[in-house]
Amino acid sequence: MPRASTTSDAFNAVAEPRRRDILTFLAGEERSVSEIVDALSMEQPSVSKHLRVLKEVGLVRVRRDGRNQFYRTEAAALRPLHEWTSTFERFWRHQLGRIKERAEAKTAHDSDPQQNTKENP
Repeated sequence: MPRASTTSDAFNAVAEPRRRDILTFLAGEERSVSEIVDALSMEQPSVSKHLRVLKEVGLVRVRRDGRNQFYRTEAAALRPLHEWTSTFERFWRHQLGRIKERAEAKTAHDSDPQQNTKENP
């Protein structure tokens, strides 16, 4: 089965790690292309290509100010991604809960002088 176009939907667009980097960078505030290029150490043509894809699927908005273009994340378009990943959040929480329980049990065991005496007579 052929892979879907990166411009077909938000899921395919964010499959590319550099696009996720751009979205993360834009999450805080509106940025110019040159700011993105500098901050992410990417070539300008590459940034422009990724921004075009993100714009086509609605994940970023562009505002023109003279010759400059400023991009920002479109939060509403990220909702389907968030809703889908939140489906798996309970699994992550469960795993983290188990790790925490094991760490606390080990800490309690290591700090209990009676346990250490019994093991090392």
